[in-house]
Amino acid sequence: MDIFAVYGSGGFAREVMPLLKKEKKNIGNNYYFIDDYLQKEVLLNGTKVLTYEELLHDFPTHNIYCSIAIANFNARRTITEKCKQDGVKIISIKADNCFIMDEVIIGEGSILSPFVTITSNVSIGKSFHANLYSYVGHDCIIGDYVTFAPGVKCNGNVKINDNVYVGTGAIIHQGKSNKPLIIGKNSKIAAGAVVTKNIPENVTVIGNPAQVLTKELLKKMRSI
Repeated sequence: MDIFAVYGSGGFAREVMPLLKKEKKNIGNNYYFIDDYLQKEVLLNGTKVLTYEELLHDFPTHNIYCSIAIANFNARRTITEKCKQDGVKIISIKADNCFIMDEVIIGEGSILSPFVTITSNVSIGKSFHANLYSYVGHDCIIGDYVTFAPGVKCNGNVKINDNVYVGTGAIIHQGKSNKPLIIGKNSKIAAGAVVTKNIPENVTVIGNPAQVLTKELLKKMRSI
């Protein structure tokens, strides 16, 4: 018997569960949310919530398949490694109205929400989250544990390194075939930001055009 689980119980996890149920149908209706901070047994939108340890204890001989619906890349990475050590299989989830074009490679553990589009000649690493109405343009390279909030517009010839978070409605301008626009590792792009040039590693950028958020910029914004 197969067991299917969504790791997380927040808003995004509750959006992913219906996609999981539609895509991974099984006779026993064996679907669960995983929440390690659970204080008591509960139902969430009609689906039972268990801690990770409870899930392993209750189904020691079953095949367990898990989609990790948590935005924080560190948590996602830690949970992925834990699941693999325990023999829990990481699965990808894709809404049936996503549109995926030619020559697209996507690593394991991705979640593609409704109305996501990924165009041609795109390479994406593991555990990619693309929320509602996001798109990835042609000739993009995206690393591991990258998160797109709803409505992200990533145009062609962009390279996004590992662990980047892109906020709701952000726009990443198109790079060039011989000079892609590069987003550095561990950086965050704020909601509504418009990225027109390369972004360094380990920074947060905001605004239109996007600027690195510094104490001086924050002080200036507060004075306006």
